[in-house]
Amino acid sequence: MRIRPIRNEEDYAAALARADELILLDTQDAIDELEVLQALIEKWERSVHRFNSVSPSEAIKFRMRQLGLKPRDLEPYIGPKSRVSEVLGGRRQPTVDQIRALNTHLGVPVELLIGDIKHEPRSGRSTASAAAVEKLRKLGVMMGRESIETFLARATAVAPEVAMLRKTRTERTNAKTDFGALEAWCAAVMLKAEDARPRRGAVPRVENARDLARLSRREDWPKALTSYLSSIGVVLVVLEHLPGTYLDGAAMRRADGVPVIAITLRHDRLDNFWFTIMHEFAHVVCHLGKDMPLILDDLDVNSSDGIEAQADEFALNALIPPEIWREHVSADMSSGDVQEVADLAQVHPAIVAGRWQFENSDYRKFARMLGRGEVRKHF
Repeated sequence: MRIRPIRNEEDYAAALARADELILLDTQDAIDELEVLQALIEKWERSVHRFNSVSPSEAIKFRMRQLGLKPRDLEPYIGPKSRVSEVLGGRRQPTVDQIRALNTHLGVPVELLIGDIKHEPRSGRSTASAAAVEKLRKLGVMMGRESIETFLARATAVAPEVAMLRKTRTERTNAKTDFGALEAWCAAVMLKAEDARPRRGAVPRVENARDLARLSRREDWPKALTSYLSSIGVVLVVLEHLPGTYLDGAAMRRADGVPVIAITLRHDRLDNFWFTIMHEFAHVVCHLGKDMPLILDDLDVNSSDGIEAQADEFALNALIPPEIWREHVSADMSSGDVQEVADLAQVHPAIVAGRWQFENSDYRKFARMLGRGEVRKHF
């Protein structure tokens, strides 16, 4: 990572171009570089554009007056006339692509275009992209000649809450998320969960978490995991994420109240898999209910939401009890030390290695212990 201060417009343009490249990558190095680069870009923009705190619509209209632009001149950057009207009227936040276009072509500072974070307003039923529909058919969850409307209607009968995402928590979703595809993925999960018959009357409890963690050591863990969750009343569904969804997992409720844990296997690693399973289990036992029937998670996205922080802490402590981590983990651990901690915690060593990497910001050490390629092949 080689970053230097922004001292002129040429440096600024280069920084924006590099940021456009980094936003498409999901490696930790790219994420770190983008965070530093964004800080430099925002510092430069603050030094050049001396605006008071204004809304995105006010910032755009101010720039329009400077350049002598009419609303129709914004259509190449924002979209149709109706969309331009909504953004200028403050009824719709600019999307990521619109922010990038307005910043690049009109010079409106990114910090003013972001404004207060809120999701796109929803009116009527969303439409999944052609790529998402094609993936649904490839996965075998959508029939060959079935329309997306019919497909979503089938899912609504299983879990009415899935009809759009108006009642869900979406704070931990990527800014580039296609909500039409996201709804279609949720619908597919519910259809796959429809015929599952977990143990009747069983209620998952917090104390089940450690038993779940211990399953990671078993050679038959895929079968054992599904069986154990079913025995405590939880359905497990594994379904790839669709184009534009950027998900690791979700916690949901069927219409009959049965909790469902859905996993995408976006990252084919044992450490990520078990953390995601435990994170979603935390949502099932701590947060899921009638008022919150659907919780979605892109674990690459930081969140200040209280329930997400609680689920993260729950997962960490359930996988490796805090007293074991405090007493036996250090910055200069060896592979043997990782195995020793895994034995004490009764979990797979990939779980220890992955957490050590994250907490020490060192993603090279123990890289071969993460269990890459050891998850997707089982599903």
